Amino acid sequence: MTVETDGGDATVALSANGTMEEATTEPTHPAEPASDTPADDEAGREVAATEDDDAGDAEEELIEEGEIAGDYLEQLLDVLDFDGDIDLDVEGDRAVVSIDGGRDLSKLVGRRGEVLDALQELTRLAVQQATGVRSRLMLDVAGWRAKRREELSALGAAAAQRVLESGKPESLAPMTPFERKIVHDAVAVVDGVESESEGVEPNRHVVVVPA
Repeated sequence: MTVETDGGDATVALSANGTMEEATTEPTHPAEPASDTPADDEAGREVAATEDDDAGDAEEELIEEGEIAGDYLEQLLDVLDFDGDIDLDVEGDRAVVSIDGGRDLSKLVGRRGEVLDALQELTRLAVQQATGVRSRLMLDVAGWRAKRREELSALGAAAAQRVLESGKPESLAPMTPFERKIVHDAVAVVDGVESESEGVEPNRHVVVVPA
């Protein structure tokens, strides 16, 4: 049995023969708080450098995706006998490839962008075959996606305003996932309303409702 006094200076222990013995112990002191040291600063710099390296590696991978996609599309345009300039860029966490400047490029867009969506998927598969990683690159032809983005942003903002004033839900026309996301983003910036997707493809659509 061990009993410690309030001061922490003495300990009474029960010996093997049953007698009480006193042993003196050193008083304890609270540990001093850790302070910043050059080693801490160095560790912080190493962490920051690692994060920068990771970001640089990710951007390089996206640039590589764009280059692979550009080569694939250049060969495809030659086979189809289409003219066009291929531009590569990186936006956020995805590579962006654009084809501009050629004649009859609208044929690569199709009605409501169906041909463009199919071409984008083929390009993503070509990148995945080369890298072994699923690609999320965005393909635009003749600025169609950029123009469509502006139109849908205006559409979503206008629908949000109507619902805000009327207090009644409003359903929009069926859209592709790309189009629905743009509308959702436009509605999200308007206080008092929100949006959700309903239905199944190809009739899945956005519904704007009061919040």
